[in-house]
Amino acid sequence: MEMKVDNVELTNIAVRQSQYPEDNKKEFLLVGRSNVGKSSFINSIIARKNYARTSSKPGKTQTLNFYLINNLFYLVDVPGYGYAAVNKTTQKKLGLMIEEYIKNRTNLTKVFLLIDYRHKPMEDDIIMYDFLKYYNLDITIIATKYDKVPNNQKQKQDKLIKDAFKLSEEDSFIHFSSLTKKGREEVYNLINESLNTEI
Repeated sequence: MEMKVDNVELTNIAVRQSQYPEDNKKEFLLVGRSNVGKSSFINSIIARKNYARTSSKPGKTQTLNFYLINNLFYLVDVPGYGYAAVNKTTQKKLGLMIEEYIKNRTNLTKVFLLIDYRHKPMEDDIIMYDFLKYYNLDITIIATKYDKVPNNQKQKQDKLIKDAFKLSEEDSFIHFSSLTKKGREEVYNLINESLNTEI
């Protein structure tokens, strides 16, 4: 089911709990490495060209950004992890900021963990996945840049990813390309299911 996105607004830019939205709408969290394509993913999902700024500088997002979609739910973009040029103190601060959100946010409905389909998942990705699992969160792995991998290598990549995260058949895993729009409808379906409504 294609989602019609009529309305998008970046309503809250937060570094602490007191700055989160207070309207109690469901929230969908996006996590991933700094260069995994989170901005492209957001722009694809909201069907806007450059709404979420894609930066040539990985590690630029240092806040929690709450995008209100159709006045119904939020996509929450958090700082990317694993970017070496961000110093240790900042990394720790960003880590604590994300942890505070994950531990305390009751309207966090689902997490989209973005990974780069072209590569074997990094240790950071697996640590993040285990961390989210520890808090019993509903996680879907989104393998971005799917169009960049030749068809004859896709089976091998699927196995690499599923083995790295120890995924079972029931675990949610979506191939995604912001270029070809592959996977977008599946993401919409997951959001619709979580909201118990059609958008």
